[in-house]
Amino acid sequence: MNKPHLSASQIVNMNVGFLGIQFSFGLQQANMSPIYQMLGAEGRDLPYLWLAGPITGLLVQPLIGAMSDRTTHRWGRRTPYFLIGALICSLGLLAMPFSPALWFAAGLLWILDAANNVTMEPYRAYVSDRLREEQHAAGFLTQASFTGLAQTLAYLTPSLLVALGMNKDALGANGIPVVTTLAFAAGAVLSFTTVWWSVRKVPELPLPAAEVARLRALPRGVGPALAEIWSAVREMPPTMRRLWWMALFQWYGMMCYWIYVVPMLASTVFGTDDPHGAGFRDAALLNGQVGGFYNAVAFVAAFAMVPFTRRLGAKWVHAFALLAAAAGMWALPGIHGQGWLLFLPMVGIGLAWGSIMGNPYVLLAGSIPPQRAGVYMGIFNMFIVIPMLIQAVTLPLVYDGLLGGRPENVIRLAGVLLALAALCVLRVRPEKTP
Repeated sequence: MNKPHLSASQIVNMNVGFLGIQFSFGLQQANMSPIYQMLGAEGRDLPYLWLAGPITGLLVQPLIGAMSDRTTHRWGRRTPYFLIGALICSLGLLAMPFSPALWFAAGLLWILDAANNVTMEPYRAYVSDRLREEQHAAGFLTQASFTGLAQTLAYLTPSLLVALGMNKDALGANGIPVVTTLAFAAGAVLSFTTVWWSVRKVPELPLPAAEVARLRALPRGVGPALAEIWSAVREMPPTMRRLWWMALFQWYGMMCYWIYVVPMLASTVFGTDDPHGAGFRDAALLNGQVGGFYNAVAFVAAFAMVPFTRRLGAKWVHAFALLAAAAGMWALPGIHGQGWLLFLPMVGIGLAWGSIMGNPYVLLAGSIPPQRAGVYMGIFNMFIVIPMLIQAVTLPLVYDGLLGGRPENVIRLAGVLLALAALCVLRVRPEKTP
């Protein structure tokens, strides 16, 4: 298919939908551990309660990717999945802060993550479908930049509401702060409206008649989709196989950070381990501020990386960013005040986050067959969720013993793992699509 060259404004418009998707993920990263602990969860059990994201990603994204590759709906191959997933996600976000019990919040997260995954996987393929190869870096790094912007807003929304005069200690009937409830409501609005904006402004390209006929002749349903996934795994390009080891260390480390950063800040800055105390709520707000800062760094860095990625290559830029984050995570537990020093490690974490959401996809997109972009983007998501599953199963086993039951040591472990990921990405040899 002869793809038109898109303008910078078109590339921005096609990625606006990622603002809503990633606002939802940012709300989860910033708030699910505090919500769980406010509803009675123990620190060592937090990884188990975060299993919804990895497991739904493992099951949903490859399947939706394979199905979207074969879809011939009049709205497009990817668009129906965008809109259905975004609508369900909006409803889940509205309900989450009203969870009456721990089991309800955990179950609702499964629905919310499944919906997010239905939307996200086709979105990756949509960017690959719509752009010429020479525009992949701009497309995926713009998507990464919207990730940074969305998560900046998601992390900062509760603090902004407090700055506007809301009481940070005002609680709902279930003990969850009112500012958190309003942040989730904002996410519900953004989840659907931004995706709708993108598909209206930059619709999918119509498939050639011969391609539509070929797709309609293929068997439909879950069984053929699963067979396609297995076939794609067996025929996986070498570049994609080498990205696995980077992904293992990178995502295990990031999950450690997201789950334990609020308990760490409560301990190191506010001197408390009590999830029901004012210090813990202050730690959650502080995490919103430092998390918002690192996502703002990611927003700027993702755009700034485009010329460096073109000139030096995605793997060298990504390795540098991961090493910067590793240094930041090692420094973070040693900072005990709320001053500017706490924001310095976030520069490195922000560089890495901007790169994580863009550069690996630049490496991937050039190595996979265009007609199988959906299934391979879905399989690549398995490279994200399998490390998360491994983390959820293994970290509780070493939390009390090897890590001394201290969230600070989990953050240090995350730094070591990101450094290993940097070494692994340097082993990747980019290859062109055959």
